[in-house]
Amino acid sequence: MADRLVGKKAPTFTMETVLGNGEDFGKVSLEDYRGKWLVLFFYPMDFTFVCPTEITALSDAYEQFAELDADILGVSTDSVYTHRAWINTPREQNGLGKLNFPLAADLTHKVSHDYGVLVEEQGVAQRGLFIIDPEGELKYQVVTDDNVGRSVDETLRVLQALQAGGLCPANWKPGMKTL
Repeated sequence: MADRLVGKKAPTFTMETVLGNGEDFGKVSLEDYRGKWLVLFFYPMDFTFVCPTEITALSDAYEQFAELDADILGVSTDSVYTHRAWINTPREQNGLGKLNFPLAADLTHKVSHDYGVLVEEQGVAQRGLFIIDPEGELKYQVVTDDNVGRSVDETLRVLQALQAGGLCPANWKPGMKTL
């Protein structure tokens, strides 16, 4: 497990991606997100059961994140070719359909390791979510059991709280006072 990451510079990365259109390949680095918020999430494997529910929910909420000047990047240890096949599989067939953000391939497992989510004996990432601020500092991280999907609403709430610029009490929501 990696050292504590919150409050430190986010580990840098460069990875191959498949764009959400399911056709084009690209390359992405942490530096590409400089000046924006980044919701970076890891998931175990393509063509599984809980993962597509999270990925499609994040894609469906993409405009809400964009309104908060945030981008989204999904990562697993699968290849860009597997990612592309999954995007090109309809949702009704346990696929993703078109997405509003890219999926990155961490084939070397370095990025998953650097973010402390790599299950080395299986070669897969745990379900981890990280929010990185526009200066590249990691502000939030959560890692859950593979059986539990993450909440898009909670991710949005945390992002809004981080952007509020004050001390946000438990259950804080936009419009509420900070401490």
